[in-house]
Amino acid sequence: MAFDLSQIENLNEEFTSFSSRKIIKTAIEQYDNIAISFSGAEDVILIHWAIQFSKNVQIFTLDTGRLHPETYEYLEKVRKHFDIKLEILSPDHKTLEKFTQEKGLFSFYEDGHKECCGIRKIAPLRRKLANVDAWITGQRKDQSPSTRAFVNLIEQDKAFAGEGRDLIKFNPLANMSSAEVWNTIRGNEIPFNPLHQKGFSSIGCLPCTKAVLPNQHEREGRWWWEEDTIKECGLHATNTTSDTIAKG
Repeated sequence: MAFDLSQIENLNEEFTSFSSRKIIKTAIEQYDNIAISFSGAEDVILIHWAIQFSKNVQIFTLDTGRLHPETYEYLEKVRKHFDIKLEILSPDHKTLEKFTQEKGLFSFYEDGHKECCGIRKIAPLRRKLANVDAWITGQRKDQSPSTRAFVNLIEQDKAFAGEGRDLIKFNPLANMSSAEVWNTIRGNEIPFNPLHQKGFSSIGCLPCTKAVLPNQHEREGRWWWEEDTIKECGLHATNTTSDTIAKG
C-alpha cells in the first residue's frame, strides 16, 4: 500500500519522531517495489537495516567506470558480507564513448562536472528509477549545508518520476550526524570503505574526489575546483537549495 501523496508534508513531520531504522522499515512495508541506492560510502548502514526487514529488497550502486580501486573492492566485500544481490548500473557505452572521444577523459576540470555526471550517473539512475515506485538514499543534511540543508525524510521525487507516474524518495539518514552514522558502523562492526581511513570523508569518482584536511567539511573533497554551491551531481536535484544543479 502506497502513501497518499497529498499527505507528504504530514508524513515528513510524523517521521521526525521515527528512528532512521524505523523509517526504513516503514518504507519497505509500504512499497514492495522499492530500491536502495548504495554509494559505497557510509550509507552502507541502509543495507544493514534494510535486510533485517526484507531479504529481497533491491540494492543498486552506480559504477561510473571511474571509481577508486578501493571502492570496487569494497562493493564486492559488501555483497559477500550481507549476502545480497547488488545491482551494478553502468553508463550507456555508446553515449560514453562519444563523450570521451569528443572531450577526452578530464573535460570536467575545464567545463564542470555536470555533463560527465549526467552520462555516468544520472542516465543510469533514471533508467533504474523508471522501474520502481520508491527509493531510499543515504543523504544527510550535514553532508553539505549549502545544498542539502533542507533534505526531507520523505518526499515526492519529481525529477526522476517521469511523465504520468509517481516516485517516492526516502532519506532516512537526513537528520543523522556523521558521528551518529559512524557510531552505528563501528557498533555493529559493519564493513566500511578503506578510503575513509585515508582522509576521504565523501567518496565519489577517483578524478573528482580527494582527501580532506582536519576541520575541512567533508564535501570539500568533492569537485574541489568548483564553487561550494554546485558540489552536487544532480542525483538529488529536487531537494537541494541551489538552482544551478542539473536535473539530468
